[in-house]
Parts: sequence; structure tokens; C-alpha cells
Amino acid sequence: MSIKVKNAAEIALMREAGRLLAKVHQDLSHELKEGMTTKEVDRIAEEMIRDLHCVPNFLHYQGYPASVCVSINDEVVHGIPNESRVLTNGDIVSLDMGLIYEGYHSDAARTHGIGEISKEAQLLIERTRESFFQGIQFARAGRHLNDISGAIGDYAESFGYGVVYDLVGHGIGSHLHEEPEIPNFRQRRRGPRLKEGMTLAIEPMINAGCPDVYWMEDGWTVLTDDGSLSAHYENTILITKGDPEILTLTEEEKISM
Repeated sequence: MSIKVKNAAEIALMREAGRLLAKVHQDLSHELKEGMTTKEVDRIAEEMIRDLHCVPNFLHYQGYPASVCVSINDEVVHGIPNESRVLTNGDIVSLDMGLIYEGYHSDAARTHGIGEISKEAQLLIERTRESFFQGIQFARAGRHLNDISGAIGDYAESFGYGVVYDLVGHGIGSHLHEEPEIPNFRQRRRGPRLKEGMTLAIEPMINAGCPDVYWMEDGWTVLTDDGSLSAHYENTILITKGDPEILTLTEEEKISM
């Protein structure tokens, strides 16, 4: 396995790619409302990305037809936006997207509630987000990759949630998906040793019920096998000598931490 270590110039570009994506996520979250179609969400996201003179890296990636994955309730990831799917009160919606700035990629996901959501849904969103932060306590030079994976999975499973096994995080840089794959569950092997300058997309995908998923006939949309809710939280991070640098954290999130 060859994990690319970025140099100072590459890191600077990735920082900017991350900062711009964080802005899109924050601004798009303010646009979400009951009655919107998922196609409208996608249109707004693409406009925001292009207004920043960036390119939506999901659009046409391996044939994906949109700029943002819009996944509702029991849809885990890769929901395809369309004109007939409407956001309704009580839904939870995961937005997964990225952009390219000067040849370098960023990737991040957030799950939001629409209107008044259930306590179960709110806790799932909060705990999925926290599982990311539990994991990145171990995202530092000298630790092993699967220290991150184990911490994410242990935290989520402590609430009886199902950690999705079939989908994982990944390295990121001049390509959207680079080595290594990053599971969200504990494994027996330790995985590669982390080095300063590695950039990773860490993305817990957590189901309220069982961990099993299935793919719809569209070849993209992944749903929970038991129909339970699912949440997704992702950031692009940089490994440093100390604490990791989260490149896609929004300004609102920074203030609330």
C-alpha cells in the first residue's frame, strides 16, 4: 500500500479546497427547508461550488449524475437528486459532496434535520458526528490507521448502532479516492502507520439499526437493510505531528466547539 505524503505546496492547496467546501456546506445548510426537491438542493450546491471558481468533483465521477449526494432517512449514501423527491418535516438528510481547487480535492458530509425531527434521529446525528471526533483522537503521526477505525466503531456500537461495513473512508489529494481505505469499525490488524502530511477523508456511516445495507437498482443509492435511519459525517483531515487539522470544518462548527 502506497499512501501519498503531501508536501507544503500540496497541503496549502488542500487547505484552501477544504475551506471552500466548508463554506459551501455551511451556506447550503441554511438553504434546506421543507418542500425543496433534492434536485433543487443539487442545483444550489453546484452553483455555490462554481461561484467559488471550483469544480464539483462528484459530478460524473464514475458516472454519478449530480454534484451532491442527497440521502434521506434510511438512505445511507449516494442518493441521486431528482425532481420528485421532496424534503418533508421530520426527515434527516445527508449531504455528501466535494470540490476541486487547483487540482486538489476536498470531501465532506453532514446530516441535517428538516423541521422537527425525532429524538432518535437527533441522537443518531449527534452520535455519528461524535464518533468522528472519537476516531480522530488517534489521527496523529506515529499512530496506526486502524486506531481511528476502532475508536469510531467502539463509540457507535456502544449505543447499539450498526456501523456500516460495506462502505469506508479513504485517502484524498490530487485524486478524490486514494490509498488507504479507512473502515469505521475495529479490525485485528493495525493498519499502516500514520505520517505527517497524509490527508484522509474520515467518514462514519452509522445506522440506527443493523449494519447491513443494500444497493438500489440505480447502482448508487445505498439503503439500510432493515429500513432504519442512517447518518453520515465526514471531514477531510491532515495528519500532523500533533492533533490533526480538520480541513473542512465550517466556521459555525469552529465556534460551537
